[in-house]
Amino acid sequence: MTLDKAVLSFAGFMVLVSVVLTLVFSEWWLLLTAFVGVNLLQTGFTGFCPAAKLFKKLGVKPGTAFE
Repeated sequence: MTLDKAVLSFAGFMVLVSVVLTLVFSEWWLLLTAFVGVNLLQTGFTGFCPAAKLFKKLGVKPGTAFE
C-alpha cells in the first residue's frame, strides 16, 4: 500500500467512524467529520498532511502525492 492510499483510506475510515458514533452517541461527533474534511481541503492547498507524516514514519512507501 502506498502513502497516498493509506492517507485516503484512513480519512474514509475516520468519516465512517464519525458517522457511526453520531448515530449511536451524539451529533457532536459530526465535528470529527468536519475536522477530516477541513484537513483534506487544507492538504489539497498546502500539500502538508499530518497523517502522511505519521504513515511515512511508520514505514509506508511513498506514492506520488506526498513525496
